[in-house]
Amino acid sequence: MGTPKADVASMLEALPDSSSFEDIQYHLYVLEKVKRGIGRAETEGAIPHEDARARLGKWLDA
Repeated sequence: MGTPKADVASMLEALPDSSSFEDIQYHLYVLEKVKRGIGRAETEGAIPHEDARARLGKWLDA
C-alpha cells in the first residue's frame, strides 16, 4: 500500500462505473480499517495463524 491518495485512486479504478456514493464510502471505510489493522499488527505484533488455529480449534473443527 502506498500513499492514501494512491490507495484511493487504485480502489476507485477497481470499482465498477455503476458504483454509488454509498459503495465508495463503504470501500473507503474498509480500506481504512485494513490499513489500521496492518499498522497495529506491525507495531504491536500479531498471533501466527497456527497459534490462532490452536486457540480456536474447538470451534473451528466443529
